[in-house]
Amino acid sequence: MSPKRRTLVSLGIVLLTAVGSLLVYQNLPQQIAIHFDSAGDPDNYVSKPLGTALLPALALAVTGLFAVIPRLDPLGENFAEFERYYDLAAVVTVAILGYVQALVLGYNLGYEVGIQQALAPVLALVGITFGYVVENAKQNWFVGIRTPWTLSSEEVWERTNERSGVLFKIAGLVALLGIPFPEYFAYVAIAPLALAALIPTVYSYVLYRRVEAA
Repeated sequence: MSPKRRTLVSLGIVLLTAVGSLLVYQNLPQQIAIHFDSAGDPDNYVSKPLGTALLPALALAVTGLFAVIPRLDPLGENFAEFERYYDLAAVVTVAILGYVQALVLGYNLGYEVGIQQALAPVLALVGITFGYVVENAKQNWFVGIRTPWTLSSEEVWERTNERSGVLFKIAGLVALLGIPFPEYFAYVAIAPLALAALIPTVYSYVLYRRVEAA
């Protein structure tokens, strides 16, 4: 997928999200729930115009960000080596925002939505997608496990991101347990992804010290 095609696909998703939001706008309440606590209950509301436009606008901004990141990165030439995985990350991110918008609108339209059960597959997709992306990412400042140690050593970058990819994919699969066990959502869907992000940071430091000492 070329950068132009990636952007067009992402913009298509943004357009579908925006059109869908406009079609149901008149049926939405004046105050829209946009955030939910760990039990799946709404704990933050905004006005209808803001609540309807927020996620499509964010998706549009994310689309633009993915378009300019390779140009901003001092190591931007490396993006060509994992372009299809970068494209995957961009499209999946925008699609997830569209999915979350559908959940928010559905809840506010009065449909019975189990927020945790609906978000569990999203977090699974995040983990699995990010796993494939980081294990194939070449050294850069925006995508992958970026620590002072991975950015200082190409060997540390490659070994850390390769192992991190496995952790994120496992965490993504575990997140699916949030569907049959929503009461343990924080433990099976959120905690594993947090650990998958934390462990590589520590690992990259330890590995860097070993490589430097060799």
